[in-house]
This record gives sequence, structure tokens and C-alpha cells, in this order.
Amino acid sequence: MANRISDDIRAGVLCATESETAALGCAVAAGMTGDRLVMSLEGPLGAGKTCFVGGLAGGLGIADVSSPTFALVHEYPGGRLPLVHFDFYRLEREDDLVALGFDDYLREPGICAIEWGGKFPGALPPGTWRVAFDIVPGGRIIRAAIVR
Repeated sequence: MANRISDDIRAGVLCATESETAALGCAVAAGMTGDRLVMSLEGPLGAGKTCFVGGLAGGLGIADVSSPTFALVHEYPGGRLPLVHFDFYRLEREDDLVALGFDDYLREPGICAIEWGGKFPGALPPGTWRVAFDIVPGGRIIRAAIVR
């Protein structure tokens, strides 16, 4: 079954604090209706992408996530569904995804949260949620759309 984007996040949600950003991620994971969701998290450094992933983890019953910037990928099994957290920031070419086993992860149940996923849009499968993080006065606006 496909995961539906709520009207709230489609229109944009203002998150004034890190805890609000994490709570939004938690709500997305808790409201997940399918067994697989791929999310491309896009926005500037410090916009709350890793914080949002922490909320996703909480919504799946997984504690403590960290930025995968240096490891490129972190796997978090043990929740209601597994969470795989990628960071494409340091990758140079789409071919680098092969060494990470990216395609294999996309076939498994769970959430694939990909920071800087917009670097390689051709690698994202249809149905991927593009989640944009924009820093604004008073916090960040987070909105989602589905990649066709």
C-alpha cells in the first residue's frame, strides 16, 4: 500500500525548534501505511534533516540516530520497520551508489531516508518523497512532494 503525504506536510509545516522537527518526523513514521518508504531530504546544512531522521526513528521505535556524513550509511534495525539513513553529501558520482548497495536497500522493507538525495535524482525510485527543508525566520519550513 502506498504512503500518502498529509496535506499539512504537502503545504509546508513550520518547525520552530529541533523538537518540533523531530516530532514531525515521528508523526510521518507513525502514520506510515506501507512497508517501504524512500525519502530524499533536501536543504542546506543545518536545516534539520538529521533531526527529522531522529524523529522518524522515534516513530519506528528506534532510539538514537547520528549523521551518516562520514560513514555514508547507517542501518537501524529493531524498530517496527528498519530505518536506513544515507548521506550523499560527500559522494561525487551516481556510480558511487553501487558500492553502497543502494539498490539493494531500496528493495527492502522499511524507511530509506537520504540526506542530499537531490544530488542524484535519477537514482531515486518513483514514489520517493522529496522533503524540502527551508530555513526561514523563526525556524524551518518542511514540505514534501512525491517524485514521479
